[in-house]
Amino acid sequence: MGFRKFLSSIGIGSMSVETVVETPNVEAGDPLLGSIYIEDNGSEQEIEFIELIVLKRLERYSEYSDFEVVDKTVTKQTLEVAAGFNSKNSHILDFQLVPDERWQTEQENEKLILRTVVHILNGVDCSDEDEITYTQMERDR
Repeated sequence: MGFRKFLSSIGIGSMSVETVVETPNVEAGDPLLGSIYIEDNGSEQEIEFIELIVLKRLERYSEYSDFEVVDKTVTKQTLEVAAGFNSKNSHILDFQLVPDERWQTEQENEKLILRTVVHILNGVDCSDEDEITYTQMERDR
């Protein structure tokens, strides 16, 4: 039995949203596969949709900038929550993100991040994130 890797865990009142991936280390040609687990124990909050964002984070110091961390979006995926999702329910949303050359980090101080954003209807959006890696394999010609 393999272990699941929790990448993010978001608590919204009595509701929890956890993003789990099969492996946070993705190789070229393989998709990033995972699931989002929603547990609702009677929360009054309603999820409008969930967004997965892959971004590159560059940590740097520059005397010419006030920003030491710069995020650049690589790709996004939106997941709709089924209309029948009510209080005291569990729900699983599966996802698949297919990497391409944009996922390759180019600098030593650059990281690849998977961010989960839970958009709450008429409320404050919540997010959490964790680092993933992408390895571009050299192909023989």
